Amino acid sequence: MAPPILTPQSEDFPRWYQEVVAKAELADNGPVRGTMVIRPWGFAIWEHLRDALDRRIKDAGVENAYFPMLIPESFLRREAEHVEGFSPELAVVTHGGGKELEEPLVVRPTSETIINHFFAKWISSHRDLPLKVNNWSNIVRWELRPRLFLRTTEFLWQEGHTAHASAEEAHEFALHILDEVYAGVMRDELAVPVYTGLKTDREKFAGADRTWTCEGIMRDGKALQMGTSHELGQNFSRAFGTRYTDRDGELREPFQTSWGATTRLLGAMIMVHGDDQGLRLPPRVAPTQVVVVVVKDDGMVIPEAHRIASALEARGVRVRVDDQVDVSFGRRVTDWELKGAPLRVEIGPRDVAAGQAAVVSRTRGQKRMLPADGVARWAVEALEADQAALLEEATRLRDDGTTAVDDVEGAIEHGGAVRIPWSAVGDEGEQRLAAAGLSVRCRLRESDDAIVAKAY
Repeated sequence: MAPPILTPQSEDFPRWYQEVVAKAELADNGPVRGTMVIRPWGFAIWEHLRDALDRRIKDAGVENAYFPMLIPESFLRREAEHVEGFSPELAVVTHGGGKELEEPLVVRPTSETIINHFFAKWISSHRDLPLKVNNWSNIVRWELRPRLFLRTTEFLWQEGHTAHASAEEAHEFALHILDEVYAGVMRDELAVPVYTGLKTDREKFAGADRTWTCEGIMRDGKALQMGTSHELGQNFSRAFGTRYTDRDGELREPFQTSWGATTRLLGAMIMVHGDDQGLRLPPRVAPTQVVVVVVKDDGMVIPEAHRIASALEARGVRVRVDDQVDVSFGRRVTDWELKGAPLRVEIGPRDVAAGQAAVVSRTRGQKRMLPADGVARWAVEALEADQAALLEEATRLRDDGTTAVDDVEGAIEHGGAVRIPWSAVGDEGEQRLAAAGLSVRCRLRESDDAIVAKAY
């Protein structure tokens, strides 16, 4: 018997994850420790996810802009809590053009300071509010324990910033981003359900009054922070002197939000949906939704494969024909299962003669024979069914993987993801959990409970 392509999840989950990322050709390690090269298959997944996020961000009335990646070091020091929180992660440029710089420059770890420098210039009247901008960019945070997609020194993300006339308006917008943009995309595109709630003071973003978060539960029972939305209050407005004249002619400081989601979402998708054969891609973000695999060709099969592919494309399906018959059929099937292509159509000379094709769902593991003329219609329905099946399975994974406990001792004894009354935790309990390697991932909005787990 041939050895398995991947280390089984039950044997070594971290190793399984690393092997999937490499063998499914998602990413590779960059030449600088902690950096990554996102390969075409992985980047195509990111593009579909990015486009879905971008649509929802724009639907919220936010416009895209771009800000520099080099920030004067003095900018960060204008908000004390902010610089203290990021100091250990900073990459600092001290030389440029062959000589020492008069002021060191920080490679963007986040954009609050550079964006607020310009908000102070752009906001002067109540007519300028609300101001809503989003920045698609890369970020550098010096990561000590890198892991591709999950924690890297450099990563891709979007970072949104808004300014509002009232704290209530800022609060509502921060939650709109959390619920309708982030949790919505995670659920509808990635088929990953998340817990949403409030970060504790120990876990909140440096410089924020409140941090709201989306927390996913992975197959190994650990939690992953998948997106955050911050209420910054007036902290950065004060630090950067941002003021506007209200309708009564009084000078006011706007209330702000910031929010971001990163390529870490791909790591979540891998760890929630992947199995021992590799990826299982949600159809809505799959670069190739259907692959038509030619078993072997007798001069009639490849043209028929392309005819089926054209019928699929006419229905809006992303499709690819695999006619590399010089590579064994079994090897190609294994590779497509590893890459997670949602549907596979297999066709050979006997199938062409019979006017049929075999169709296989990667998600549900089902194989059936269909008339060739019916493949395109069936595939459209099957892709939606697979998307729903992944979400249903992931929801069970999250719910069944979270155990209710009554107190901190129960959480420590369990050691996995738990739901616990916040009143039973408090600041002292949070410290005890941290000493045991557990963290309060969030305080749930719909109840007094908190989610506690080991975290990536």
